[in-house]
Amino acid sequence: MTDDEVRQYLGEQRVLNVATLGPTGHPHLVAMWYALIEGKVQFWTFAKSQKIVNLRRDPKMTGLVESGDTYNELKGVELVGNGLIIDDYERILHLGKELAVRYNGPAALGDEMLPFIEGQARKRLAVEFEVTQVVSWDHTKITGY
Repeated sequence: MTDDEVRQYLGEQRVLNVATLGPTGHPHLVAMWYALIEGKVQFWTFAKSQKIVNLRRDPKMTGLVESGDTYNELKGVELVGNGLIIDDYERILHLGKELAVRYNGPAALGDEMLPFIEGQARKRLAVEFEVTQVVSWDHTKITGY
C-alpha cells in the first residue's frame, strides 16, 4: 500500500493487535481500540497493565491491523517501532474522547458519559506508536482472481 492507503486503512479499521515483550521475552499480544491523533496511532490502557510494565522495561512494540476473509480480500498493516508512554492527563483525556466518538458515536461525549471518560482517563495512560517501519499488503490488488 502507498503511505496514503496505509493512513486511510488505519482510519477505517477498528482493532490494533499490539505486541510488547513480556517478562520472559515472549510476545504479550492483545487487541486494542485505537485512534489516530495527529496522524499517529494511539491507544489507552490501565496504568498498571502488563503492556505498560512491558513498555517501561523495553519500549519495543509491534502492531497489526488486518482484514479480509478470503485470500483475495486480505489487507493488513504491520507497524514496528516503540511505544511512547504518555502520562499527561489532558492528552489522555483527549485520546479517551476520540476513542469514545470513534467507537460509540458523538453521543458518547454527552453529559452522562463525559464524567465516565474523565474518570477512566485518571486511571489510564496513553501509548503513542513511534513507528520505525511499516509493512503492508493488499491482496485486492493481485490480478487473476
